[in-house]
Amino acid sequence: MEDLVEFALKELEKNKVTYAEVRYTHSIGNGIILKNQVPQVGSFEENEGIGIRYILNNALGFLSTNELEKNKIKELIERNLRKVASNKKINDLIYLESDKTYKENYEVKQKIKLVDVDFSEKTKLLLDAEKQMRSQGVKVTGSFIALGDSTTTQHFENTEGSIIKSIIPRISFWYQIGILENNKVMQRYWPWGASAGFEIVKKWDIQKILTDEVKTMANNLRNGIEPPKEYTDLVVAPQVVGIMCHESVGHPYEADRILGREAAQAGESFVSKEMLNTRIGSDVVNVIDDPTIENSFGYYKYDDEGVMAKKRILIKNGLINEFLHNRETAYAFKIKSNGSSRASDYDKEPLIRMGNTILEEGDYKEEELFEDVKKGVFVKNFMEWNIDDKRFNQKYVGADAYLIENGKITKPVIKPIIEITTPKLWSSVDAVANNTEYHSGNCGKGEPMQACPVWFGGPSMRIRNIKLG
Repeated sequence: MEDLVEFALKELEKNKVTYAEVRYTHSIGNGIILKNQVPQVGSFEENEGIGIRYILNNALGFLSTNELEKNKIKELIERNLRKVASNKKINDLIYLESDKTYKENYEVKQKIKLVDVDFSEKTKLLLDAEKQMRSQGVKVTGSFIALGDSTTTQHFENTEGSIIKSIIPRISFWYQIGILENNKVMQRYWPWGASAGFEIVKKWDIQKILTDEVKTMANNLRNGIEPPKEYTDLVVAPQVVGIMCHESVGHPYEADRILGREAAQAGESFVSKEMLNTRIGSDVVNVIDDPTIENSFGYYKYDDEGVMAKKRILIKNGLINEFLHNRETAYAFKIKSNGSSRASDYDKEPLIRMGNTILEEGDYKEEELFEDVKKGVFVKNFMEWNIDDKRFNQKYVGADAYLIENGKITKPVIKPIIEITTPKLWSSVDAVANNTEYHSGNCGKGEPMQACPVWFGGPSMRIRNIKLG
């Protein structure tokens, strides 16, 4: 497909565009979903196509096609150029910040290649895991369990001379389980994901994940007590920390949101450009977004504008330090792009997206966070969350949670509810542990919707003097 990419670029250059980029993407994968121990969906997919973005008369054009023939591509480019050139209602002129030229091939290595693992083996893995889960003496009222993978090859070139080729395999596992215990019900949903071969699935130990989940939920419903009503201290574990980082730091720090360009699709941001270098949290809070973490679900070495990825420090010692940028918002902010532009497929325009949004480690062991808590709650994971469109007011409902009394973990707690604003959350953190975990998700944004793979996580942290719902 290199010839087609080069052909498309030359066609655009002949029409005097000031900038153009072409992405050829090929993806192959499969997936299986079980519903209550019965295979429901089996998918085998292969997609390929070319996405083209260009600037003509400071207006942005985008087109895509899966008809990979030169005459088809030429015709589509010419038609699209005429449309953009004739549009007299364009108000916003587009400028992109300059960047270096890169030429590189990179690939995520697989010890067990995804394409070499038979579909029947993957199905048997899930069936065995669900059978083991249902043998624990817990009444499972319903379950969905899924495993899917894809391997994506991409070839990117732009008119500045960058040529970047990549091969990234990704695999994901998720479950949604409901149980009935003590005349009470509880549900849990959680995904796992990585950029790796099938060897990562063996490390996950899906049978143990599912059996631990139902036993923990049953214990909570059987023995749980109401959460404290007075102001109390919290210790939140990596799953909770991760979703807090993703929702209340990652999303509002997307520069297109800050500029109001995502308001109708994904929402706005309470953060403004003027808030850079102002305090949002305590000194111990450091939140990063780093797509270069090896084998992460949100891994990439170059973004979909050809910019080299890097670790972005969003909050540094409690101060707002950096936003997520593409080349367009970087120009508006008079800085360089930090490589945050991603597209979920060839037919989607690249948008500012997170990669892996993480709270950085502190100096404490997790058990030390409990030691000077006289009365509090330890929230290990959650069953529900929501946050407003500006990412300011938020709510998290705990699932696996426990009372802390005089520095010790004691009784299970049923559905502690954390309702808090973003500044209050991060300014109330007084200690961060060193037990980092990474958890996965598919982050939605854009119109049409794009679901991009991400990691979120970090270590446990302590939050002081919070009133629970």
